[in-house]
Amino acid sequence: MIRQLVLATLILCPGAAAALELGAPWTRVERQEEASASYRLPTGPWTEAGLPVRPIEGRIVRSVWQRDLAETSTLDLLTPLRAALEAEGFRPLFQCETRGCGGFDFRYATDVLPEPEMHVDLGDFRFFAAIRDGAEGPEAVSLLISRSDATGFVQVIEALPPTAAPAAPIAVPDEPVAAEAPAPAPAAGTLIPRLEETGAAVLEELVFGSGSAELEDRAYPALADLAQWLKQDPARRVVIVGHTDASGGLEGNVTLSRARAASVRERLIARHGVDAAQVTAEGVGYLAPRAPNRTEEGRARNRRVEVMLLAG
Repeated sequence: MIRQLVLATLILCPGAAAALELGAPWTRVERQEEASASYRLPTGPWTEAGLPVRPIEGRIVRSVWQRDLAETSTLDLLTPLRAALEAEGFRPLFQCETRGCGGFDFRYATDVLPEPEMHVDLGDFRFFAAIRDGAEGPEAVSLLISRSDATGFVQVIEALPPTAAPAAPIAVPDEPVAAEAPAPAPAAGTLIPRLEETGAAVLEELVFGSGSAELEDRAYPALADLAQWLKQDPARRVVIVGHTDASGGLEGNVTLSRARAASVRERLIARHGVDAAQVTAEGVGYLAPRAPNRTEEGRARNRRVEVMLLAG
């Protein structure tokens, strides 16, 4: 599996911006280039003070690559690309994974090309930024890695001097550098271990009326577990995030998803006695699917409410 993921070359072409070219089975699905622009390169995780960035001016190239996946982690996707950049003299500036990045807030504070080309699973993504000093100024590269059930996604943003000097190809090693092993998956169907492990979890089996934001009046074990966990420590903070499928317009779906998240928040407060200060509600409509919207099964999986752990 790993050897399939290392078929990549970072090529610096004379008179053009660098382009991270990934070999099969990767496919480039989007590329945007600005000859003279600026990029706000993240240099740390999102906090309540905002996202720390380093503005870099020059030639900005944004691209997205996708590939089919089986059982491959975001760490497997990142490792060979990171190794190639470091071998060529790029110094790691900042790297993080999901909750350590700032979760939901990091994803929406940094540059991300839109769906469906670039998909970011709010519970499973990684970010890596690196920089090196060139004769004409600094060169920066950022990688945003995520996946759905069946597809891997890599967004590459490159910030280079307007006139890049010729350079030799950057070869990717045959094997990735040693990396920490992925954390073991929490027990299936257990909300709190999943939330503590990845920073986000789906609130399963919630039922709303058709086209409605009102949560039906029934018992929801996931909400009871979440409420008990929150009341055990008043310092814990979460955001409830609503999601829809891609039927209809974005504005209406964002409104519906936010209203459903607010309904869940109200249930936690009114029915389970959770402190209102511990829970906020947001909605992102269809902007973060976890399955293709081409089938009813996929659309059903995308209609969900998640809980995301905030720092605190």
